[in-house]
Amino acid sequence: MQQHKPKKIKKRFRNSWITSLVNITLILVLLGMLSFVLINARRLSEYVREQIGLTLVLKDDLKEVEIIRLEKVLSLSNYVKSTRYIDKETAARELSEELGEDFTGFLGQNPLFSSIELKLYAAYTNSDSLKMLEQKFLNYPQVEEVYFQKNLATLINENVRKISLLLLIVSGLLTFIFFGLINNTIRLLIYSQRFIINTMQMVGASKSYIRKPFLKRSLWLGGIGGVLANLILLSGIYFYQTELFGNINTTELQIVAVVVITVFTLGFVISLLSTWLVLNKFLRLKFDELFY
Repeated sequence: MQQHKPKKIKKRFRNSWITSLVNITLILVLLGMLSFVLINARRLSEYVREQIGLTLVLKDDLKEVEIIRLEKVLSLSNYVKSTRYIDKETAARELSEELGEDFTGFLGQNPLFSSIELKLYAAYTNSDSLKMLEQKFLNYPQVEEVYFQKNLATLINENVRKISLLLLIVSGLLTFIFFGLINNTIRLLIYSQRFIINTMQMVGASKSYIRKPFLKRSLWLGGIGGVLANLILLSGIYFYQTELFGNINTTELQIVAVVVITVFTLGFVISLLSTWLVLNKFLRLKFDELFY
């Protein structure tokens, strides 16, 4: 029967599918960009929190072997990201460079202590963890004092928490809007074929029989839209990789893979779910309701 349709109707159906494909592709591109932003926002928050440093001031009469043992113990712990040992001479030189003058000549001695600077993993930089680790470090016999900027750590954690919450709310709203846009696109597509659906019902076709071709098309629509959206995203990442990453390494490739899989999954799931919901609505309509 399809071969006997007027050319204008065929062209109209074809154009509606092309328009729907373009709309879904563009929306999936936006969803991919949103996923990319969310993943990198988490990495950025972790990077900021990992800049909170702790300084372990060491006792003045320590032997070198004790310092090496302590640094090794700290490096092997699961909460320390990096360590840096600073002896008294290095500490004096760095402070003199910051002050712009040699304070040891004025004082006649070097009053500074040797120390170990620590960088912690982001998961251990909240206020409770920092207090617990401070007490833990003070229990080491080599450590005289533990120093870190408590107010700065609290401020960073509070701001990161607020920004993360705001970003999640905005992302949730955008995801809802994008889902609504795809749903409306598919609704218009099925609306153009509502009389065909009603005719199939009138000749005794079951609901599952009617749904089958529409669900197949929605899968194809979501799949092709996902492929096109990923090609656009990957092209953007390829041409702007210097601005985005510098040089892409294994970690960045994993992020790109997550975004690609997310876009594919959302393309299939949203298209299929929207088609199912819209079809159910049109299958319940009576003939005279199709004109409204």
